[in-house]
Amino acid sequence: MSIDSPAKRARMDSFSTLPSIMNNDSYLDTGFPLIDLHRHLDGAIRLETVLELAQEKGIGLPANDLESLRPHIVVDGKADGLMDFIGRFQWLTAILTDLDACRRVAYENVEDALHEGIDYVELRFSPVFMAEAHGLQTEGVVEAVADGIKAAERDTGVRAQMIGIMSRTYDTATCHHELDALLANRDHLVAVDLAGDEEKFPAGLFVDHFRRAREAGLEVTVHAGEVDGPGSVWSAIRELGASRIGHGIHSLEDPALVEYLVESRTGLEVAITSNIQIGTVDEYALHPVKKILESGIVANLNTDDPAISGIDLRHEYEVAAPLAGLDSRLTRLAQRNALEMAFLSEKEKEMLLNKYKIQ
Repeated sequence: MSIDSPAKRARMDSFSTLPSIMNNDSYLDTGFPLIDLHRHLDGAIRLETVLELAQEKGIGLPANDLESLRPHIVVDGKADGLMDFIGRFQWLTAILTDLDACRRVAYENVEDALHEGIDYVELRFSPVFMAEAHGLQTEGVVEAVADGIKAAERDTGVRAQMIGIMSRTYDTATCHHELDALLANRDHLVAVDLAGDEEKFPAGLFVDHFRRAREAGLEVTVHAGEVDGPGSVWSAIRELGASRIGHGIHSLEDPALVEYLVESRTGLEVAITSNIQIGTVDEYALHPVKKILESGIVANLNTDDPAISGIDLRHEYEVAAPLAGLDSRLTRLAQRNALEMAFLSEKEKEMLLNKYKIQ
C-alpha cells in the first residue's frame, strides 16, 4: 500500500528553496527552528513535580528528596534492560491522581520545551497508560492534556501539538477503547501512534484501528524498527499507513526499504540516547544514525523520554550526535529534516521560518 498523505506531499514541496547548510563547528543552527517530534509526555514529567505532588497526595516514593529520588527515575549510563527503563515510568505516572495533575504535567511539558529553546514540539501520550495508576477516565485524561497544552501554548509562545498513542501491549480491545477516547477529542490531535512490544504485537493486529484514525483525518507515526527488524517498518507503512516511523534504526538492514524511505520521504524519528540506554544499540559509535542520514533518509533527532534519560534536545545534538559520529553538517541536516517531517501545514512551517527571518 502506498501512503501519500497531505502532510507528506507538503513536506516534499518547499524545502529545495531553503539555504544550503553551512559547515561550521556549531552542531545547532541557531538561525533555524529547533524541533522535537518524538517526546513522550509521560516520560518528560519534572522530578520536582513528582516529589511535590507525591508529598501533597501522600503517595509513597522510593525516596523523599530530589537527589535521592533521581537514581530511581533517571538512567545513569545504561538501564538494566528494557524492563528496567520502562519500570521507571511507574514513579512518573504515580502522581497522576486526578485530571488536574494531568493538566499540570502537560502544561509543564510545553513550559520545559520553552526553557530548552524549542520552537515546536509534538507531545505523544497514551491516555490508558496515564489513567491506569489511579483509575482515571480515559477521555478525561485526553481532555486534560489538551487543556494543559493549549494553555501553555498561549502563555509560552511555543507551538505544540498532541499525538495520541495506542499501547499495543495491552490488547486490541483496549486499543479500540483508547482510540475512542482520542477520536472524541479529534480536534485536539494531529496524529496517532502505536507503541509497545512490536515483536509480540505486530502491526497487522491494528489495521482496523488505524483505518479509523486515517478516516478521521489524522496523521500516522508508528514505533517500529526499534527492537524488531525492517519487516516491522514495512508493516507500519503498508498496513497502518505510517508516514513517519518512531526510531526505525533497523531500516538499513533492508536495501529495498532504504530505497523506499528515501524516495517517499518517510521520516525516521531518531532518539540516540534512548537507544543506547535501553540497549537497542550497544554503544554510540555503533549507532546507525550517521549511515541513515548519509543514505538520504529523512531523519531528525529527538529526546524520547527526557526525564528518564536525563537529557534535553540540545544534548542530543551537541553531545549524543557527535558521539555517534555526526559532524555539524549532519546535525544541521537533521535539524532541518525535523521541519520537513513536522505534522504542520505549509503556512505554519513558514511562520516558524519567518521567526528566524529565513527567506
